[in-house]
Amino acid sequence: MTVLAIDAGTTGVTALIVTEDGRIESRGYEEFPQHFPEPGWVEHNPEDIWQATLAACATALRGAQSPPSCAGITNQRETAVLWDRRTLAAPRRAVVWQDRRTAGICERLRAAGHEPRVSELTGLRLDPYFTATKLTWLAERDPAAWAGVTSGRTALGTVDSYLVARLTAGARHVTDPSNASRTLLYGLASGTWEPELCELFGVPESALPEIVPNYGPIGRTDPDAFLGLALPISGMAGDQQAALFGQTCFAPGEVKCTYGTGSFILTNTGSEIVRSDAGLLTTVAWQRPSGELTYALEGSIFVTGAAVQWLRDGLGVIGTAPESEAVARTVPDSGGVVFVPALTGLGAPHWNPEARGLITGITRGTTRAHLVRATLEAIAFEVRDVVEVMGGSVAGLKADGGASGNDLLMQVQADQLGVPVERPVVQETTALGAAFLAGLGSGVWDSAEELRATWRLDRRFEPGARDDAAYDRWRAAVALTKQ
Repeated sequence: MTVLAIDAGTTGVTALIVTEDGRIESRGYEEFPQHFPEPGWVEHNPEDIWQATLAACATALRGAQSPPSCAGITNQRETAVLWDRRTLAAPRRAVVWQDRRTAGICERLRAAGHEPRVSELTGLRLDPYFTATKLTWLAERDPAAWAGVTSGRTALGTVDSYLVARLTAGARHVTDPSNASRTLLYGLASGTWEPELCELFGVPESALPEIVPNYGPIGRTDPDAFLGLALPISGMAGDQQAALFGQTCFAPGEVKCTYGTGSFILTNTGSEIVRSDAGLLTTVAWQRPSGELTYALEGSIFVTGAAVQWLRDGLGVIGTAPESEAVARTVPDSGGVVFVPALTGLGAPHWNPEARGLITGITRGTTRAHLVRATLEAIAFEVRDVVEVMGGSVAGLKADGGASGNDLLMQVQADQLGVPVERPVVQETTALGAAFLAGLGSGVWDSAEELRATWRLDRRFEPGARDDAAYDRWRAAVALTKQ
């Protein structure tokens, strides 16, 4: 038996066919457009996401030896999507997790004294990153689209909910706790939508999706809507929780970092809701069909791989993202150059949406290689910032995502953390986690132990000498971005 995993990311959709032994039998990928209507605004056309999903899945299915037995979904989190319940058409573009337009709404709510209560209920903070303030903005600034929400004609949710609606031809309006816990509308302790929060943000609870466990019966694809297939949808999770699951971090204390557009460090805290006073988020990792919840602490870094993309697309100093390693290796260090890639503000553990990027230490001898190396070092420093405030000792870090293929970055990361960094053979662990959840939900695998047996090491990076002076320069530069 095989599983179809759909990974609806920020810039494109990946589809994988995953075998029972955890191998990738085939894959498909399709990009979709990004829209930046104003500085700090990021939008997606939901129809573009759906068409990319169809294209990626069609490619993966063509390479499969046999039809999959079930499907799993993982997705970019926090993005706010509206769609017509009957036609499934979106009345406007989605507001993406990276979007910063709601900073003023967050400040307004903070000034009114709401943040302590919001944090108590949700484990999050008032930041434009999360879904609820985006919905508040839509209610205030796009009354035509919001009228459908208040009348009951328009559904709202995150990308997982939208995809399930499209896959099932509108039969299901659901989400899971890992995605729900990123909205500022879900109570960590109650495990439900909180009426108090819905009222605060002006979101009608009736428009929100039903919350279902992360694996088990979620829905069934409609053949007329989805490539002629009638598959059980039996697993679903937000991308970072899916990656934690895909890395088989099933025990409390196990840590993974996904190096993608941003970087996201999650540590499994088991059945305990662990709070952080140091800028980390408390979130749901997953919920079993029994109702038992597993929680996690998360450090969300907004710009890491996107900084390398900026070197390529914005400055033109490299031709491709993989080229960054070869260029950076031409110099022994960054030559004192420090790059703080706060291109969309600072996430964990600093949380400053107004911060902007900064490059310091430039001299007449600075070359593009120094800037490229400083960019890779910045990614490692950002992750160290988060790991240092997680509390307790980290025995090791499991790395995944596109940038984890950069050997120089992984070695610098091991050096900076002072612990081994392990990279698996399958680095697309976000999609793999969706496959694992779906397979557990439909009987492809019977237990977490079976899934652990499929995890295979590609390379282990042992820590070497740590350049603390470079890290001190980094911390000083971060302080400058907040001024």
